Amino acid sequence: MHTCFAEIIRKLTGRLLFPKHLEKLRAKHVFAAREKVERMPQTPPFAAMFDSSGYNRNLYQSKEDGCGGLYYHDNNLLSGSLEALIQHLVPSVDYYPDRTYIFTFLLSSRLFMHPYELMAKVCHLCIEQQRLSEPGQDKNRIRKIAPKILQLLTEWTETFPYDFRDERMMRNLKELAQRITSGDEMYRKNVQQLLQNLLRKLATVSQYEEVLAKINATSTDRLTVLKTKPQSIQRDIITVCNDPYTLAQQLTHIELERLNYIGPEEFVQAFVQKDPLDNDKSCYGDRKKSRNLEAYVEWFNRLSYLVATEICMPVKKKHRARVIEYFIDVARECFNIGNFNSLMAIISGMNMSPVSRLKKTWAKVKTAKFDILEHQMDPSSNFYNYRTALRGATQRSLTAHSNREKIVIPFFSLLIKDIYFLNEGCANRLPNGHVNFEKFWELAKQVSEFMSWKQVECPFERDRKILQYLLTIPVFSDDGKEPWNSCRSSVTGYCFVSVLVRPFLPLNKKEFDLKHLCLESLKNASPLQIR
Repeated sequence: MHTCFAEIIRKLTGRLLFPKHLEKLRAKHVFAAREKVERMPQTPPFAAMFDSSGYNRNLYQSKEDGCGGLYYHDNNLLSGSLEALIQHLVPSVDYYPDRTYIFTFLLSSRLFMHPYELMAKVCHLCIEQQRLSEPGQDKNRIRKIAPKILQLLTEWTETFPYDFRDERMMRNLKELAQRITSGDEMYRKNVQQLLQNLLRKLATVSQYEEVLAKINATSTDRLTVLKTKPQSIQRDIITVCNDPYTLAQQLTHIELERLNYIGPEEFVQAFVQKDPLDNDKSCYGDRKKSRNLEAYVEWFNRLSYLVATEICMPVKKKHRARVIEYFIDVARECFNIGNFNSLMAIISGMNMSPVSRLKKTWAKVKTAKFDILEHQMDPSSNFYNYRTALRGATQRSLTAHSNREKIVIPFFSLLIKDIYFLNEGCANRLPNGHVNFEKFWELAKQVSEFMSWKQVECPFERDRKILQYLLTIPVFSDDGKEPWNSCRSSVTGYCFVSVLVRPFLPLNKKEFDLKHLCLESLKNASPLQIR
């Protein structure tokens, strides 16, 4: 298993290697991934998510003759040498690459080379092919090629801004921009705007990372105070917010904010390993790491622990039962909103051993709604019920007239698992050394769908008091020492389930197995609304 991805797998499964009973499921996903690639449509369907400006719908322009090393079948680009694919990215006076190709190649190329190395090659090809280094360069020719090069740089900086946290990337960007803007005031202003937008995005993500660090520090400090003065924190979640719908809205705020900062390249960088054709180094041994994906997984763990903590804190059974019913209502509202990640975190927290074994408390709870929710998130048949609900939410999003209807927050750990098995099931290179670009079309399709989900603006009003409570209130882990830093996932009998965190006490596997909690009579429950 790859070193980088092993860290995430540890959080998802609590193990470094797949246990024997998962091998059959792994083989099933490998086969499914290959089958998906074989059925890929001629026009990559994710193209529709991009803005149409500058988008050439003639997908594969006839540059094949001028750039050998690309292999097409039925007008589909299936494979090519790395050098040919890089050449295919570079615009010319009469050619601009399709936007879906740009996204797919910029996303997948980092499996073979650093982004700064790709940028250096693109700069070199642009300068050499367009003779931008010549003293008496043709200004008419520059006017024809400059808009296309600027468009390529704009798409790169807007879609993969984190690449430019590397000073080498910024240096190459500025060098190429200077070449094409010399002597032309209009292009100089365009380049300045491009750089300003990029620097603004990088500053925003730096501020976000600082805020996360402060939130984590505050949570740790409050836990220390709680351990020294147990009565210092008297509030509970119902006191802070007694309306389940409002809490579901605030959870959606947190989810969408954290999703928004996950770069598409973070999915691929998790898979980076040594390229078999590169004898020198790993592709990402010295990269500046972005932890937005890991931070989002940690948020799932925190929410699961928070649910378990809130349920176990009350002394009386009737109070614990009230908290359980409260979280069932919150989970239901999350489902209706389309916030599947918070829904699964709540279910995970309620299935932790310290909660699930409160038999007398559960006897006082009306569990019908909870049974429906567990049925919808049942892991059997590769989460068939959840995937059906997700398709319904996605369809609703495509036809939505408001941001409220556009919200789709996927069960994130399952999304990671799907991308992981796609990567594992198909080779990056073919036997002839060509890059398996057919695989990367499918990878880009899955990642770009996620990108459309994360760009939705949350329509709900922010409640600072509730958000502060959710993000900083101390929560207990199994050892009672740290809030959730030492979390370890547990796996049901189905391969992967979620970031189901380690319970407070030794776990009976059956208590975590959602399948036995599923009711056959609930199979006809609506995938889009639970009331």
